[in-house]
Amino acid sequence: MTDMNRDLLPEGLEDRLPRDAAAETRITRAVLDVMDGHGYDRVRPPLIEFEKSMAGRMAGVQPRRMFRFVDPASLRTLALRSDMTVQVGRIAATSLAAAPRPLRLCYAGQVVTIKGDGLDPTRERLQLGAELIGADSVEAAGEVVALAIEALEAAGARGLSVDFTLPDLVDTLAAGPLPLDPAKVEDVRRELDAKDAGGLKAAGGDAYLPLLYATGPLDRAIAKLAEVDAGGALASRIAGLRAIAARVGGRARITLDPTERHGFEYQSWFGFTIYAEGVRGAIGRGGTYRIRSSGDGGVDEPATGVSLYTDQLLDVLADGPERDLLFLPIGHDAAVAARLRAIGWRTVAALSDKDDPRALGCTHMLHGSEPRTL
Repeated sequence: MTDMNRDLLPEGLEDRLPRDAAAETRITRAVLDVMDGHGYDRVRPPLIEFEKSMAGRMAGVQPRRMFRFVDPASLRTLALRSDMTVQVGRIAATSLAAAPRPLRLCYAGQVVTIKGDGLDPTRERLQLGAELIGADSVEAAGEVVALAIEALEAAGARGLSVDFTLPDLVDTLAAGPLPLDPAKVEDVRRELDAKDAGGLKAAGGDAYLPLLYATGPLDRAIAKLAEVDAGGALASRIAGLRAIAARVGGRARITLDPTERHGFEYQSWFGFTIYAEGVRGAIGRGGTYRIRSSGDGGVDEPATGVSLYTDQLLDVLADGPERDLLFLPIGHDAAVAARLRAIGWRTVAALSDKDDPRALGCTHMLHGSEPRTL
């Protein structure tokens, strides 16, 4: 009996065929080249690590999203990475602990989760990113946001917009200017995230209602945020947001949603999400956070970073024009072919007289020492 399902892939996983794979390679190269140009050195952590290391390095990391299994060698639980940021944090806190700060690192690799996010069933995606270790200042945040925009533009993204948020805003206000019973903080945070005014009142967060309306284009939203009577507690945050926006300039549309929490499990005072024209969902997310020096607790180190998820960008870029492909007939001059490849040509060499250049997708054929259009 034939197994009709033997070649099916699990839900949320897919093959990248030549066109998409080529676009992914171009995107990865473009992003990493920009990061390298700004002094970010690439690191390449392993695909699998001990679960304890992954889960204990940064606040908010969720082991339940990771594939976990027992290592036959050590009998300890291993985890398949779901986020490379945590691994870069480990590298910075261990192998590069003595390196001068601020430390600039970048990376690229696949990450896998047990299930997709919301309505997106994808469980494996390419994560590209940069981490600025040792600083979570306004200057650091401005550098990382501007770097992410430049990298995405180099990759081919257009019509970029950036949404700022303040992940620890509720905690900051609840601890002083707008006091809350500690038991109510999580409920208030949840209702603000859900934009539910009725639920917010029921949770005892009446004083936080103005935050629901401090959203939208940056200038207008900041004006609304400044109206919140917090005894000056928000002044430095507002000044920081303006400074970061100034670093971006006119390269992207900037909005503010100060209480947005989705996707900001471990960010501290500042977070941001990037969107691109023609791309469904977020294409990047980042902000400030802290790295624990060891899994069992220790001195936290500030950091600022961004993760770019460019798989959705493939749908836009993979539909571009076909690349030229040069057919090399039997008996061609190998030195001429090598010279043409050196200046950017892609070539396909005939294996027999029966090879059809058009059937092989070739756009040109080598005649003597020059390519000719088919």
